[in-house]
Amino acid sequence: MGIYQKYLLPRIVHFTCGLKPTMKQREKIVPLAEGRVLEIGIGPGLNLPFYTPGKVKHLWGLDPSQEMWALAQKKLGIPDFDVEFIEAPAEDIPLDDASADTVLITYTLCTIPDVCSALEEARRVLKSDGSLVFCEHGLAPDESVRRWQNRFNPLWKRVAGGCNLNRPIPKLIEQAGFRIRVIDTMYIPGWKPASFNYWGVANQH
Repeated sequence: MGIYQKYLLPRIVHFTCGLKPTMKQREKIVPLAEGRVLEIGIGPGLNLPFYTPGKVKHLWGLDPSQEMWALAQKKLGIPDFDVEFIEAPAEDIPLDDASADTVLITYTLCTIPDVCSALEEARRVLKSDGSLVFCEHGLAPDESVRRWQNRFNPLWKRVAGGCNLNRPIPKLIEQAGFRIRVIDTMYIPGWKPASFNYWGVANQH
């Protein structure tokens, strides 16, 4: 891992993913998590302030980056629930089947190399009556914006830690065997190719 990926990228992610419009999205979706929660891509811990203490019993924070977790620990304070960091990729989650009541994914599906495998793993560790709670940016509905997304994506991936601008988030979730129960979409303020958001809740078929 180079200096950029190890030292600079975590701080860039922390800054860009912590901008006000994105934090407002987190505030909408994170309080839906309950029970034993697996957060895929905990990153620098930007979701931690929005969990509802009385609803969460245990939080597994999954991320392949120890450097990201170092930033997340600064946000922990003294939590009202157990927090356990798991240093592992989303494509190979070291938890038993049906371990989690909620799987939370925010602004993470864009960067996972094998996103289909990661969503299948999320489904495996989720209880049959559990919920996948998600908020992601992705493929825009407007053709003019999609053209810019496709045009910029190769360069964007290289400088933004593997982030993809143009992933079809609902389609990917459904292909992994989930049924989307609630979904909302909108452009949030910001650079339009990276600002079309999908957020909602999905369950297993």
